[in-house]
Amino acid sequence: MELTEPTFVIIDFETVTPAGQRPHPIEVAACAARYRDGSLTETGRFTSLIRPPDGISLTRYDIAQTGITPDMLADAEPAATVLAALDGRLRQPPYLLVAHNAPYEAGLLYDWRTACPVLARTPLLDTVRLARAAYPDLPRHRLDDLLRHLDIPAPADRHRALPDVLATLAVFERLLAGGHDLSHAEITPKLLEEEREAAKGQQESLFAP
Repeated sequence: MELTEPTFVIIDFETVTPAGQRPHPIEVAACAARYRDGSLTETGRFTSLIRPPDGISLTRYDIAQTGITPDMLADAEPAATVLAALDGRLRQPPYLLVAHNAPYEAGLLYDWRTACPVLARTPLLDTVRLARAAYPDLPRHRLDDLLRHLDIPAPADRHRALPDVLATLAVFERLLAGGHDLSHAEITPKLLEEEREAAKGQQESLFAP
């Protein structure tokens, strides 16, 4: 992969997870960056709170973890509106999404694929997988562990979407500087896999006896 080809979009969600349900996003942030002259240069950012569906409430743990309160979400737009707005910013491909524990973000984007079809089809890089390959002797590869290991100051509002995006961006830049292979950390979106399988099935049916 030529690092200068794609725009990297670092993305993070804050969520609530009611018992027996999929996670519901309450905040999303993204930061676009291009790789030039051995470093990442930010080219844009997006952040928004998200109002959860009626009947979905924040627990005391959610509030303590993120600092997001029900009052802060009262006037926010719903997920479909927010994610459609973010999706509309992606008009100059190619893109690669980057997230810490990217399968989680991939699952959320698949859940909301109707609102954000571009995001839901965009491959992701998982900085957890990259960090495991880069620092195999590190006992854990959580974002806080990597920030400490790399001597990167933790953001003041850790567990808010934009500060976590910027922290992930700093870690990702260090991983790129180390020249680590990105291919083993790439995740193919479920929506893209489904569309490829459907296209394959249609192609095979053309040649069916």
